[in-house]
Amino acid sequence: MKASSARFAIGQVVKHRLFAFRGLIFDVDPEFDNTEEWWLSIPENIRPAKEQPFYHLFAENADTEYVAYVSEQNLLPDTSGEPLRNGLIGEMFDRDENGAYRTKPSFAN
Repeated sequence: MKASSARFAIGQVVKHRLFAFRGLIFDVDPEFDNTEEWWLSIPENIRPAKEQPFYHLFAENADTEYVAYVSEQNLLPDTSGEPLRNGLIGEMFDRDENGAYRTKPSFAN
């Protein structure tokens, strides 16, 4: 099996290609690593391939904040520069004076 490399990085702000939400990446799986039930719950016409990176996001939409698991094919860079409001972000990240999110030292590898 061919190893894939992630196009996005931890601390990067991204938006979903199809749905109106954005988020901050806090972890990356090189390939799908969730349950078969979860994968099958996605409508077949938009179900992503498993053989690609999947990203864990502190996500938000207009109404709520949550954690999301999203395939690389469904993400785009978010270049809005707008801060995220998800309350979980502050546990792992600081935002610098340029607006970039940096992993707190206690979470850095």
